[in-house]
Amino acid sequence: MSSHATSYHSPKLQARQINGKGGRALVVREPVEVGELVVVWGGEAVHASRLGTLSPAERLLTIQVEEDLYLVSAEDGPADWVNHSCNPNCGLRGQIALVALRRLEPGEEVCFDYAMSDGSPYDQFTCGCGAAECRGQITGEDWSRPELWKRYRGYFSPYLQQRIAAKLAARRGLRSHRNGGREATRQGRRT
Repeated sequence: MSSHATSYHSPKLQARQINGKGGRALVVREPVEVGELVVVWGGEAVHASRLGTLSPAERLLTIQVEEDLYLVSAEDGPADWVNHSCNPNCGLRGQIALVALRRLEPGEEVCFDYAMSDGSPYDQFTCGCGAAECRGQITGEDWSRPELWKRYRGYFSPYLQQRIAAKLAARRGLRSHRNGGREATRQGRRT
């Protein structure tokens, strides 16, 4: 890994030490508007087969960006301090950029739901976000929850959006198949 920062965070944000959540966070310093870019992650692309060789510190700096591919920050920095929340204020734009889902006010912690990026069990943990919507346990299968598809529509990593589209198409196909006989009967009556 290189020894220089490879990620970006908006100058409207600042790094802070906090209690819990790994002891650090990225916090809003100046208002951030809906859709505004807050973070772009960089680093080294690592295949899933190499995840086991990463140190615990490196694993904390990892985000899944594609099926079996992960981005590992070259150097720990403020952009890597974005924590999970089951009630996030930011979402993904593409694979490595984070944007505001709503207007962010000074003092707010920047957070996103890891369900938007994680599709494997590499980073599972008990959630401490405290949100009313808290799922309690964060897993690599959270992306597959239909209630999140609607809530985070347009903010999932592209590879997860493809998985979701396939699941939705399969459901529509199953519904069409189940209703096929009834539809044919109804159509026959109309003619």
